[in-house]
Amino acid sequence: MKAETRSVVKLSVLIYGAGEGGIITKRTLDRDAAIKYKVVGFIDDDGSKKGRSLEGAFVYSFSEMDKLAKENGVESVIISVQNLSPAKKNEIADWCLNNNVRLLNVPPATKWINGELSFNQLRGVNIEDLLEREPIKLDNDIINAQLNNKVILITGAAGSIGSELSRQCIKYNPSKIILLDQSESPLHDVELEFGDKFKKEQFEVVIADVRNGDRMRNVFKTFKPNIVFHAAAYKHVPMMENNPSESILNNILGTKNTADLAVEFGVQKFVFVSTDKAVNPTNVMGASKRIAEIYIQSLGKKSTTKFITTRFGNVLGSNGSVIPRFKKQIENGGPVTITDPNITRYFMTIPEACQLVLEAGSMGKGGEIFVFDMGKSVKIVDLARKMIKLSGLEEGRDIKIVFTGLRPGEKLYEELLADAENTMPTHHSQILIGKVREYEYGEVAKVIEELIKLFDTQNNNKIVQCMKELVPEFKSNNSVFERLDN
Repeated sequence: MKAETRSVVKLSVLIYGAGEGGIITKRTLDRDAAIKYKVVGFIDDDGSKKGRSLEGAFVYSFSEMDKLAKENGVESVIISVQNLSPAKKNEIADWCLNNNVRLLNVPPATKWINGELSFNQLRGVNIEDLLEREPIKLDNDIINAQLNNKVILITGAAGSIGSELSRQCIKYNPSKIILLDQSESPLHDVELEFGDKFKKEQFEVVIADVRNGDRMRNVFKTFKPNIVFHAAAYKHVPMMENNPSESILNNILGTKNTADLAVEFGVQKFVFVSTDKAVNPTNVMGASKRIAEIYIQSLGKKSTTKFITTRFGNVLGSNGSVIPRFKKQIENGGPVTITDPNITRYFMTIPEACQLVLEAGSMGKGGEIFVFDMGKSVKIVDLARKMIKLSGLEEGRDIKIVFTGLRPGEKLYEELLADAENTMPTHHSQILIGKVREYEYGEVAKVIEELIKLFDTQNNNKIVQCMKELVPEFKSNNSVFERLDN
């Protein structure tokens, strides 16, 4: 009896990029018999390639994608071009999302298995890819002069920003990096990562709490750092709104301890990682960071240590941030929870933020608050909808979006500069200098000392009232502490 043969219906694919990467991608699809895809054409922005035949498929322009999709029922678009501009990547992604077409990326050649691309290595484009901006141009000579052969202390080194700062700094061949954090397990992970990549003498891992002055004194005495990057902080707005005394202890006392020791032990530069939430704060967390800014700025006026502050908004993929939370909610079938349909945020990738911290730290003369250009603010509901589509799901049918209401202390939108502030440009287009009210050390040191002592009272109202007196622009929002503003 003759065996019945079935014709396999192949799914239509377009490859974006008619260069070497595109040709290799087509050969990969053709070679892998288990993958039932048919390349119906290449898409390329180079007009001179249009109409040419490559590997049996013609090259088309981007404007012809609608026609190709309609005639061939295109199921996927594969981006084969490395270092494609964020604007173009977003244009392709928007087309795919609007046409219910899957979007895939070819990984860099360095990640191919034994130098050969496999279909299994093609991955879906994620939201982080679409929120990236043009690569930052750094003044590597200035940064190198700042960090090369220096002892660098990084507090909060197990966190999202601190760990990436550590990775960036070690590229400039410091004599040693001190990775300091109080969180044991994440710090252990960083130690394992650095142990795999670098020589043991290049870094030192220290478990220490910035709130403990005696422990921190021993760190400074032992390692004698030249440069300090202070990234240790509590950062979650609702948690600090419910626990104001802890924001005092960690964000203010922790910064004061580290800054005072930097002066005592002759540190050259102290770079403080702050936040856009310190601007016209509406919550305890933002106010605590503003008070820390005030302290180090005033301290710098009477010391040889140069104190520099950097402010920026949300970083993509940081611990506890909205994007990892949305991903988990989508994986679990929803709902995706958003506080308010109108809430917006600025976003920056972790490497981008850290590169700007290094650049600002290197250019700083002392006393500046550097503000990063965060680009355009993103509506969080639009972000969620795009993530749902990128997951191949449909809002309403597969996943619901639920609005839960603003959390205590939360703003609808973030500011990078207070209303009364202005900025001055620097040589770097993405770094501005914020002009802020300046304080005298004697004026603020006493008040901050009294504020820290209030921790022992565990009286949240007294603590927050004192914070508001020190930062008059601190007006609580959606919080029990609003009554203190009346």
